[in-house]
Amino acid sequence: MLLFALSVGPAVTASQSGISGSIVVGPDETVSDIDAVAGTIHVQGTVTGDISGFAGTVIIDGIVEGDVDIAAGNVEVRGTISGDLSAASGNIYLYEGSTIGGELTATAGSVVLNGQVGGTAQVVGETIELGESASLEQSLVYNGNLGGNTEAVAGDITRDTTLGIGEFSDIQPFVSWFFAVSIFVLNLLFGVFLLGLFPRFSDTVLGTIRGQPARTALIGLVGVVGIPTVLLVTALTVIGLPITLVGTVAFFLIAWAGLMYGRIALGMWILSLVDITNRWLGLLLGLLLGTILWEIPYVGGPSNFVLLLLGTGALLATVVRRQRRIQQTKADDFRY
Repeated sequence: MLLFALSVGPAVTASQSGISGSIVVGPDETVSDIDAVAGTIHVQGTVTGDISGFAGTVIIDGIVEGDVDIAAGNVEVRGTISGDLSAASGNIYLYEGSTIGGELTATAGSVVLNGQVGGTAQVVGETIELGESASLEQSLVYNGNLGGNTEAVAGDITRDTTLGIGEFSDIQPFVSWFFAVSIFVLNLLFGVFLLGLFPRFSDTVLGTIRGQPARTALIGLVGVVGIPTVLLVTALTVIGLPITLVGTVAFFLIAWAGLMYGRIALGMWILSLVDITNRWLGLLLGLLLGTILWEIPYVGGPSNFVLLLLGTGALLATVVRRQRRIQQTKADDFRY
């Protein structure tokens, strides 16, 4: 999706809101504001308004002209925030070259400040590190273990022990689980949509995965690599931009559906080992296993990618077979 955003050129869109796996504002993209719950919020372009919500990771590489008010697992700022930054996070990093035009209010386990802060700063953290490139133009009020380049603070440095260090660390597990549950529920609703509205089609897709897993995965690999490549080439043509935009949305839905079918197939295969055949239990078990696998380092990504290939390949193969049958039926009717 990020590759598509990079390829389609400048774009101005309305606000982005709701629950999403990831929200990406591309380098040449401009949005009005972001108010969402997401696994990742990554701003490479421009947000003309504010950013608020919950996220697993927030990365600001571009420009935010308003305020940022966020609770996240990690917050990384390499770009510019013209307004205030208020963040509760496990880790907060202001990298060299980053700029906060307004006030900084941060609560985190670890805070590293190596950028510029124009307003007052109130920081609570188990560790607070001021880098060599840090520049705090006004006062700093903190609680925690402060170290590093304290000369970077132009105003007064005051420790306020009434500011609680452990506040966010107490709620951080809840925040992490909230993200995980939100994404799980979103996937579950989409899975119910697929199985409920397209039962025969879903049975065919799942049967294709069970019957020819190797061939299906190969088709999925061709689709996952080939479709984005075709869309990227199309975007470079004069009339290709509208086609690419529509194709991007279609490919996202195909990939999402493919991942769901892959996980459902995994759940049904596990159930078949104990002689249980139920698509709905397969959906629930497959989503649980997929979510658990995702949390395992070095295993979650590859395993879910394999499920994506299996589901996408079966989905594409089923669509192609049905289209061929329709064309054959029309040809037979014409000859008749």
